[in-house]
Amino acid sequence: MADALELALVVPIGFERGLSATHASTPQSGDGALVDAARQGDRSAFAELYQRYARMVHGLLLAAAPRADVDDLVQDVFLAAMRRLESLRDAAAFPGWLAAIARHRAADHFRRRPQDWLPLPDDVAAPDTDDTEARAVLDVIRSLPEAYRETLVLRLVEGMTGIEIAHRTGLTPASVRVNLHRGMKLLRARLEGSGTP
Repeated sequence: MADALELALVVPIGFERGLSATHASTPQSGDGALVDAARQGDRSAFAELYQRYARMVHGLLLAAAPRADVDDLVQDVFLAAMRRLESLRDAAAFPGWLAAIARHRAADHFRRRPQDWLPLPDDVAAPDTDDTEARAVLDVIRSLPEAYRETLVLRLVEGMTGIEIAHRTGLTPASVRVNLHRGMKLLRARLEGSGTP
């Protein structure tokens, strides 16, 4: 409970829901200055970093973790980042460092689950007909290799451009282009093979 309260003091509850696509979608300069200010205890600087990178973290987690857990995991990632900010040697490396924390948190999430945990079957609750097709496509995306899975979720779900993905994750723009191209090709093939529209 103290962890959630600590993060709420930095990032107001529901703040990520109010992200404007234009503000959070363009690659930002000045991350280094914000990281330095956040290291000095400036909570508004950390809130700005949250606003800039919440979509990226959400997308990386959505590519690897159950949808129902993603919002909580986003909070966990930023809480861990806030606590470990002093350990980041190069403030300019913040995007890649944060992406690594998100990937590790997703992996830890699966390791820490009780062994006897079983997911509920899809037919337990009445399916939301508007959401069923999107869930099916997301399941297919999650079956792809990690590099394709992450870039596709960031592009198709989070609406980030290739340049944004490169900036936020630390990948080169060429790597992002290749991952998106190959990932889309593989996604189309699997969707056509499964009969999913």
